[in-house]
Amino acid sequence: MSSKTDILSRIRRNQPTPLPLPDLDAAWTEYADRETQFLEVLTMVGGAGLVVADQHELTERVAAIPVVRAAQKVVCPIAALQASIPAGSLVELEAIDNPHQLSDIDVAILPGEFAVAENAAVWVSDAAVRHRAIYFIAQHLVLVVPRQQMIDHLHQAYDRLSFAGAGYGLFISGPSKTADIEQSLVIGAHGPRSLTVLLVGNK
Repeated sequence: MSSKTDILSRIRRNQPTPLPLPDLDAAWTEYADRETQFLEVLTMVGGAGLVVADQHELTERVAAIPVVRAAQKVVCPIAALQASIPAGSLVELEAIDNPHQLSDIDVAILPGEFAVAENAAVWVSDAAVRHRAIYFIAQHLVLVVPRQQMIDHLHQAYDRLSFAGAGYGLFISGPSKTADIEQSLVIGAHGPRSLTVLLVGNK
């Protein structure tokens, strides 16, 4: 018997006693003001958030974001916001064949499907973007989320998710960050250096 086989057989013989899964039918935390909770947590994890009333205000707010004003290359598949982008800086994501060509994107302005008040997470997927790498390769990320799509906690979030076929999705909360090295927080270590979430419309 090889060492590998011996090790695996010992592991199989020494499995812990199975325990029942916890009951998830519980009274989970609910927030009287979901937006305030979301925005406070988002700030705490290094992001920034704004509530905007309508499409007109959204256009103005996006145009006023400093990283958008200074950007030379912007990805924005949201047609209604393309007028907010500096002239000549718009990069058509659908025209890009190789995601490596996105390595010099300054800002990506992308839709978020819903937001979670508990931890300031926004669910995004590849349904509206051709290259999912754009969520991580852009220097700065702006997510636009309908205000009506704010929920309390992740248990509600998982209830919303369904995967009829192959696809891609993830929760994003704050910009990329790490504190692994000497417990010193570094923003933008593995992805976007900033995250701005715009909550749009009526509740």
